[in-house]
Amino acid sequence: MEIFVDRNAGIPIRHQIRGTIEFAISSGALSVGEALPSVRELADKLGVAPMTVNQAYGDLKKDGLIEARAGAGTFVAFSARAQDAANAASISLHAEIDHLVERARKAGISLRDLGLMMQARLAFLATRTRTPRILVVGGFRAATEDYAARIAAQIGQDADVEAATLSELERDHSLCEHHAAADVVVTFLTMRRRLQELMPMAEIVTIRFIPSEETRRSLASLSPLARIGGIARFAPFLPVLGSGLERFASHCRDIRLAQEDAADLARQMADRSVIVYATGSEGALARMPAEALRIEFRHIPDPGDVEQLIKPRLQDDERAELSR
Repeated sequence: MEIFVDRNAGIPIRHQIRGTIEFAISSGALSVGEALPSVRELADKLGVAPMTVNQAYGDLKKDGLIEARAGAGTFVAFSARAQDAANAASISLHAEIDHLVERARKAGISLRDLGLMMQARLAFLATRTRTPRILVVGGFRAATEDYAARIAAQIGQDADVEAATLSELERDHSLCEHHAAADVVVTFLTMRRRLQELMPMAEIVTIRFIPSEETRRSLASLSPLARIGGIARFAPFLPVLGSGLERFASHCRDIRLAQEDAADLARQMADRSVIVYATGSEGALARMPAEALRIEFRHIPDPGDVEQLIKPRLQDDERAELSR
């Protein structure tokens, strides 16, 4: 792939290099694993300072689009952007962009002016009525999808609700960028600080997650003689699990808690007649007594918080759109 810069475009050289490579990855001109020129090689070819190329490469690495391999060089990374390049719609769209740029050149419109025209048009389209986006971030994929579905059911058609796990966002910067455009990011209090680091411009709202009705019913129906074993993957959740068991199975006195990775977990739970496991600790069930009743301690988004903390923000966004 050839990389060119236009010193009369009014666009910083660093951004031109970054944009050219990013577009090549998005359009499929550069495929996953393909090598890029070294910083020195590209700087000499373009007649620019190595620092400029290094900064452009740094931006692309931060976005997860390229990666450096010790002793080997710099290569196109596996990313959502690279995957989309094979999408038929993306291929068609990039062809249309190329055609638009060529038409602008023939009409004597500079790349800078074309960029300004596009920005103005996008700003106009953004003022049209649109459906707000909500992103729900949790620790486990299945549970987070369930949280998102429950919020969507309560809000109705007033918003599109998507799900992502914190680990997914940490692994894929382009996915993080995509979701940062959501109107509201909903998560647990314990994840707020990390999400602020990943998406500093996003509006992050923490809400309470309460035991589901099914979980409460299952615990309330247990025999007072039940020997309950509570398991959680993360130590900080054990007190939460213990408090929930004491509240919803208050008639049961024999409760024992353990962390999933405890070396003697099987021994601690050997005499338990009921195993209550926190979401995400299903892997420990294979070491539990086969005859023990299993109950997932599943949480759901607090409907009151959805009503009081999420809905008003969507209404505020809608009023802001209409007032523009």
